[in-house]
Amino acid sequence: MQFTADDFERIAEAIRRAEDKTSGEIVCVLARRSSDYAFVPPLWGAFIALASPWPMLLFTDLSPREIFAAQIAIFIVATLVVSWGPARYFLTPRAVKRARAAREAIEQFFSRGVSATTARMGVLIFVSFAERYARIVADEAIAAKISNDEWQGALDLLLEDIRRERVADGFVAAIEECARLLAKHAPPGASGDELPDKIYVI
Repeated sequence: MQFTADDFERIAEAIRRAEDKTSGEIVCVLARRSSDYAFVPPLWGAFIALASPWPMLLFTDLSPREIFAAQIAIFIVATLVVSWGPARYFLTPRAVKRARAAREAIEQFFSRGVSATTARMGVLIFVSFAERYARIVADEAIAAKISNDEWQGALDLLLEDIRRERVADGFVAAIEECARLLAKHAPPGASGDELPDKIYVI
């Protein structure tokens, strides 16, 4: 995932053009990952260590003390192996990764001020790359006017370009579709530009 200066400027310009058409505010966040999943390696290490005595009891003549020592060694080795980044992500259940990414989207919605616009017309376009997760979070005033199916149309444009490894193009397409939706229900007002026109990469 590489973003160039031109990509940042293209997305910022797309947000500026979008917000000329609406009183809504659009914020974009691209997370490299939503969690480091530090709890996963020790959990796998403990599971493997707890399962290890049975084959040792059945197929070896080790004493209980030796089996206990082997368990400790197995726990340490298994934890270290699963701590390797690709293994840790692979062994984290998909439901856990989606839950962490969903939580991060909501946290970004509040921490970036999207929930604090004057007219409650903020929209967050969020992507978490490692989890392959994307979501559009709309504040209550605009969410009441635009259906989930309509937001899904903007999300589909984003996901299609991400699958083609054109992440910046996906954000631009999603911004333009969000602007079209917002313009119908939240025409330009007098509140001005309340949030930075940029994408946050975290």
